[in-house]
Amino acid sequence: MTTSSISRALLVAVQTPGVTREELDSSLQELTRLVKTLGYQVVGQVTQKRSTEKSATVLGQGKLSELARWTGGPGTIGSAFEQPLSKAALQQEAAESEEDEDLVEGESDEPDEVTGSPLQQAQIVVVDCDLSPSQLSNLERAAGVPVLDRTGVIIEIFSRHARTRSARLQVEIARLNYLAPRLRETGGGRERQGGGIGGKGAGETSLELDKRRIRDRIKELKSELAAIGDEHHIRRARREKELTVALVGYTNAGKSSLMRAMTGSDVLVADKLFATLDTTIRPLHPETRPKVLISDTVGFIKKLPHDLVASFKSTLDEAACASLVLVVVDASDPSFRSQLDVTRNVLAEVGATDIPNLLVLNKQDRLRPDEIASLKSEFPDALLLSTRSRDDLTALRERIMEYFERGMIDEELHVPFTAQKVLAEVRARMRVLSERYDAEGITIRVRSSPENLSMVKRKLVR
Repeated sequence: MTTSSISRALLVAVQTPGVTREELDSSLQELTRLVKTLGYQVVGQVTQKRSTEKSATVLGQGKLSELARWTGGPGTIGSAFEQPLSKAALQQEAAESEEDEDLVEGESDEPDEVTGSPLQQAQIVVVDCDLSPSQLSNLERAAGVPVLDRTGVIIEIFSRHARTRSARLQVEIARLNYLAPRLRETGGGRERQGGGIGGKGAGETSLELDKRRIRDRIKELKSELAAIGDEHHIRRARREKELTVALVGYTNAGKSSLMRAMTGSDVLVADKLFATLDTTIRPLHPETRPKVLISDTVGFIKKLPHDLVASFKSTLDEAACASLVLVVVDASDPSFRSQLDVTRNVLAEVGATDIPNLLVLNKQDRLRPDEIASLKSEFPDALLLSTRSRDDLTALRERIMEYFERGMIDEELHVPFTAQKVLAEVRARMRVLSERYDAEGITIRVRSSPENLSMVKRKLVR
């Protein structure tokens, strides 16, 4: 794709009283990565201090005019139906303008930050907050170009990255839930269709028909997803006796790279947000006894839409059903602590807070020695590693096996030569410490969970 063919995007953010400049910059950096993941080129940023994000146009009138210089739009919202604003609406706008002036009073007389050059006209505006349908419509009329909010960007990325049937269904449900309240009537759609018998009574508008089709489609998709969910439940039930480790964390924290390094599997690794949407399950490699399964899950992000959390609940249930959760963070990211908070909040939403977990501070190869020492002091129980270091991966593997063997016991079993099936089960489910052969069979010293040991003993006495 040539540079000229890439759509140019302008980012817009509002700094409310409870948001620091550092938090605003961090959120804008993340939005920049989201927009680039969609394939857009970010040409500039427009920010403004306001008392709230809930005003009719999000930005003040001065900033709307500035926005129009980037996009070539009119800079005013006008009125969709050529109706003047009511007296109450005018008073509200005036009050908001006064509040915005008060917010910046006492600070520099410089205007709010505008990054980039208006010579590069933007073809789309992306706002770093969730917009109501009316706000979206107002901004599009003022800018004269399409407008996306943060949720719209995330849903679009999910739509492009979903590969399996389950992920596509989940994303489609979230997309339709997002789209339904944002449907707008076209000029012809405002006219009532013909009524029922005898032509009496009002029919449905095209907008109402569209909304009904969306509701029907969501119902259909949920039925399909429920059927797939039953299959996932069956497969998960089969793995209940297996030892499982779930990798969870912020998007692009390096979970897939860690998964690939620990399992030797061909898992997609890409420097993109939400490169992984589907749960991948692979055994730890080289294979251990007992076998340990590792699952990679969808990444988290700040302001992750609730519809997406709900839609991907079946995927995130892998974390809630795991024996051990590895919380992976990118330790080289200055904002990783807030990302860690987001991860813990989402885990709480899916009921995985009671699962034992290990904090993994990834990408330590990007840190200075003093930064590593500081992190070790701050997080003494965490494991710092780089997926490029074989020694680090070995240390993680040992920590995982130490955790699982903590509740295991050592015992000797005598398995006769006639019980080959039991012997195979012992080798598959238990760690063999030593073997001695005699005329009747094998005496094996094993390390196993009490449950597996009891099961094998019952089979030996039959």
